[in-house]
Amino acid sequence: MQAVGLKTHIWNNNLKSVLLLAGFPVLLVALVWAVELGLIGPGVLPSSGTMEGDLGSATVLLLVTAPLALIAAGLWYAIAFYAHQGIIDAATGARRVSRAEQPELYNLLENLCISRGQPTPELRLVNSDVLNAWASGLSDRRMVITVTRGLVETLDRDELECVLAHELTHVINRDARLLVVAAIFAGVITLLAQFIYRVLGSSDGRTFRRSRSRDSNGNGTALVLIALAVAAVGYLLAIVIRFAISRGREYVADAGAVELTKNPDAMIGALQKISGRSQLDAPDDIQAMFIDNHEQGFAGLFDTHPPIAARIEALVRYAGGRPPELDEVGTAVPVFGRRGAG
Repeated sequence: MQAVGLKTHIWNNNLKSVLLLAGFPVLLVALVWAVELGLIGPGVLPSSGTMEGDLGSATVLLLVTAPLALIAAGLWYAIAFYAHQGIIDAATGARRVSRAEQPELYNLLENLCISRGQPTPELRLVNSDVLNAWASGLSDRRMVITVTRGLVETLDRDELECVLAHELTHVINRDARLLVVAAIFAGVITLLAQFIYRVLGSSDGRTFRRSRSRDSNGNGTALVLIALAVAAVGYLLAIVIRFAISRGREYVADAGAVELTKNPDAMIGALQKISGRSQLDAPDDIQAMFIDNHEQGFAGLFDTHPPIAARIEALVRYAGGRPPELDEVGTAVPVFGRRGAG
């Protein structure tokens, strides 16, 4: 049953990636139509004087602009395919490190990859005191695992091996590819929707005043409102994309790390040390890639990761890990990280 579940998880990730790629040009065309409506509303584009006529004009204009939008989508796909890692690195401050700079890190990752017959991903390092790591890439031979300097300096060898195994599991399970597609390919929809809102729904209300002054029956204002509604739908769909990326992937990756290292205690110790020290400044869609990203959404509704306490509990319950020991004031003491300890 475990193998079937894992295969289903990988199949679902592949399907979601395809759906996101297919949905991007469709949503882009819808946002172009919203822009055209918004420009007709205040009189930037000519109006027929009636709601039906203006909607028809925007649709006819879309027949001309839609191919341009699809060409733009194709260009973005090409740029994102070849430059996605550079975009992620620029957003997080990551840089490529050589084996000479991080020999132990490379050896740990290489040994894990050999044990699974996987190509060894490239390694990136972020010069930051926070504790975090993530995997990114679109194909097995173009995968990258990034860690922070704080993680390398704080975790012991076994804990660091577990974090690398966790990220390698994301590569094997196709989580990394899905997250790149969501962040780089489809994530641009969020920017476009926000742009439409800022242009048409400016806080000083000039767009609405121009729409009302253009005609007496309020058609201009209605068109602007329709455009804003379409932009809002696009923004909400971007949020739905985040829901489509199941938080359960982190439980699966934790379990995969234990399977690779046979060391649940080290995985627990790593999570304990990461907890509360993982906040790295980066765009929201990229933060979804991190090993920990504890957001403060409404009742956890928009969190991209399960709480670390829940992940530790799962490792204790299902992987045979030892529960954290507490000191006199009830603070967890990191006592894990070495095979055969205690």
